[in-house]
Amino acid sequence: MPSPLFADRPAGQPPEPGTVDALISQTRRLLGDVDAVRRETTGPAGDEADPETRWQRALYELAVHQLSDLDKHLAQLRDGPATSAGPAPRTAGPEPRRGSLLSRVGSAEWNLLTDEASWSEELYRILGRDPAAPALTLDELPALVHSDDQPKLTAMVTDCLIDGKPIDGEFRVMRPDQSVRTVHMMGEPVLDADGATTSMWAVVRDVSELRRSQRAVSETRDSLQRQRHIAQTEHRLAVELQEAVLPPRRGSLWLPHGGPDAPGGRSGLDVAARRLPSSVGGPIGGDWYDMLELPDGQALLAVGDLIGHGIAVTSGMAMLLGTVRGLAFCGTAPDELLGRLNHLLDTPTGPSLASALCCRYDPAARTLAWAQAGHPAPLLFRDGTGRALTPPEGVLLGATSGAVYGQAQETLRVGDVLLLHTDGRDARHTTGDIADRLLALAPHLAAARDAQSCVRMVVDEIGAGEREDDACVLVARIGA
Repeated sequence: MPSPLFADRPAGQPPEPGTVDALISQTRRLLGDVDAVRRETTGPAGDEADPETRWQRALYELAVHQLSDLDKHLAQLRDGPATSAGPAPRTAGPEPRRGSLLSRVGSAEWNLLTDEASWSEELYRILGRDPAAPALTLDELPALVHSDDQPKLTAMVTDCLIDGKPIDGEFRVMRPDQSVRTVHMMGEPVLDADGATTSMWAVVRDVSELRRSQRAVSETRDSLQRQRHIAQTEHRLAVELQEAVLPPRRGSLWLPHGGPDAPGGRSGLDVAARRLPSSVGGPIGGDWYDMLELPDGQALLAVGDLIGHGIAVTSGMAMLLGTVRGLAFCGTAPDELLGRLNHLLDTPTGPSLASALCCRYDPAARTLAWAQAGHPAPLLFRDGTGRALTPPEGVLLGATSGAVYGQAQETLRVGDVLLLHTDGRDARHTTGDIADRLLALAPHLAAARDAQSCVRMVVDEIGAGEREDDACVLVARIGA
């Protein structure tokens, strides 16, 4: 005979606009209400003698099951992919197919005494069957099921009919249009007075869209975890490479080595430098600095910025820095040095565009020869005031073939402070603004004990701001 109560429910529509938290609260309130009505209406499981009451209990349990699923997925939508490494960066992933988490639900009854089967209209739609066709018996039902899942269905039905166990499981069905749907079946046997099974009731829920959404969420989470792992590995490698090639920054460095008491030390340089990482936690940039004593007793002071981020840019920075040192060791003047760097970056295998500032200091004459390639000019502090040196001609490295770079010369005095820096692309200030802020430090730099103290003052001034990129600062004081 037909089921006295069918569980037909078409696919739900998308929720009205509102916050996810509000939807979660509504779902949990509804879940509590449904569960309370279930307990009041049906009583404890196993106490029902009326098949219709059994059926109602099954429907209530299915409703609780669906609402619990919805609550879980809304919470996942609110919280995002859960990983041990922390929140996930905003990364584009596969878009799940649009569908309703509240799936279609149909129902069926199989009478074992008459071998009759009754299906609800919604079940016909779920299985893609013609409503005019007779409902399939339990013996015929496996013909709709995917061959890999047929043993699972057979075992569930056998346990239900022979051992009186409830049915609760999923399997795939093959529809006449060749599409595959995943359904969740919940049911139980109906027993006569002698305890023999006379029929079986079941509700069938189409969970295809729900499972598809779950797979999409899982695949997206796995993709985010892989990307995060790759980014963390690249960041670690970039940091290690940068630390390996940049000069040490612990305290001040005297050039020539040995300090004021070394030969030529009366006019030597007290040098200190610091690299400032991006304040927004972005990938490692290509900012670099260098301070090096040369074979002829002069000193190389240089800073630069290779455009871009990541391990590839850091690797290019290491190559560029090695080239600078090699050319400087060979006695190459700053203007010629930048010309050769430009040729290097202008080749197809060159790393990228870059700015650079190269200085060569002669301690005997206290003269500074310098050249720049699209880089902020050095700042000179003397007698409590500061100014930017007038830059010679120069364009970004790698911007054009055969670029010619000018060279300027400045005579320095004992006690002068020379400041070289990269801009760091401050989120609130332009390069000119940063230079003005640094020049305002002139009275403090004049009173500083050494180059390291000067660097700390500079870091306190520009290091606390929101920088979108890394930055470097190098300070040199002319020794007495």
